[in-house]
Amino acid sequence: MSQARIIDGKSAAAALRARLAGAVAELAGRGLKPGLAVVLVGEDPASAVYVRNKARSTVEIGMHSVEHRLPAETGQAELLALVRALNADPAIHGILVQLPLPRQIDPLAVLDAIDPAKDVDGFHVVNAGRLAVGQEALVPCTPFGCLLLARQALGDLTGLNAVVVGRSNIVGKPMAQLLLAADCTVTVAHSRSRDLPAICRGADLLVAAVGRPEMVRGDWIKPGACVIDVGINRVPHPTEPGKTRLVGDVAYAEAAAVAGAITPVPGGVGPMTIACLLRNTVVAACRQAGLAVPPLDF
Repeated sequence: MSQARIIDGKSAAAALRARLAGAVAELAGRGLKPGLAVVLVGEDPASAVYVRNKARSTVEIGMHSVEHRLPAETGQAELLALVRALNADPAIHGILVQLPLPRQIDPLAVLDAIDPAKDVDGFHVVNAGRLAVGQEALVPCTPFGCLLLARQALGDLTGLNAVVVGRSNIVGKPMAQLLLAADCTVTVAHSRSRDLPAICRGADLLVAAVGRPEMVRGDWIKPGACVIDVGINRVPHPTEPGKTRLVGDVAYAEAAAVAGAITPVPGGVGPMTIACLLRNTVVAACRQAGLAVPPLDF
C-alpha cells in the first residue's frame, strides 16, 4: 500500500511569509508599516516560547512588533486598560492577548475588549458572527491555515465531504464555516457523536481538532482522503523513559498508510498558525488604512 503524501506546513508557511514580506515592503513604500502587539500575562513557558516566535516572525517580514509582558498577578482592570490603549494606538493594527490567562482574569472580557478591526486572532464575537454569515472578517489563524493546506493538497474543495472532529470556538466551528464557504458538504462531529469512526470514514477531507492524542485511528480514514491534524499533544516517549514527544490527534503511521495526503505533527498545521497571524495583521492594516488588500494566499 502506498504511503500518503506529506503536506509540508513548514514550506507552506515559508511561502506565505515570503509573499507577506513583499506586501509589507510595498505598504512601507506607501507609508504604512503593519504593527502587531502581543500581550503575555505571567510566565507560562509554552506561551513565552510562542510569543517569542511570533515577535521574531513579525520582525523578519518587516513589520512593527511590540511585546507587553505583564506579571502573573496583573489584575483584569490593568489588562483591560492596556487593551484600550492599544485599540487607540494608530501604529498598532493587530492585537493578540496570549491565552491562557491567569485565574483572576476573565478571558472573554479581555477578548471582547479588543477592537474587532484589530482582532487578528479572530476570536471576537463580531468577527465570529461575520464569518458565520459570510461577511468580511478576520478569521482565526489555525483554521484558516488548515484551509490553505487543504487547498494546496486538493485544489478546489467544491463538493467534497468534509468532516471536522471538534467543535471549539477557536478551531472546530470556524473551520466548519470556512469549509462551507468553500462549497464543501460539512459534518461537525465531537465526543458525543454516535459512531464517530463511521462518520470519519465518509470524509474526503478530515480535520481532527479534539486535543486527544492519536484518537483518530487508521481504520477511521477513507482510502485516499486528505487528513489535516490540528492536534499538538505531548505524551511520554515510548522508548526513552523520562522523555516526551509530540503527537497529533491522528495516529499518524496508521493514517498515513491509508490517506492520500496528511499533515505531520510537528511540522504541519503549527507553522501555518503563525504565518496566518502575520497575514491577518497585514489584512487588518490595509483595511484600517482604507487600502485594497493585496493577494496574499497561495
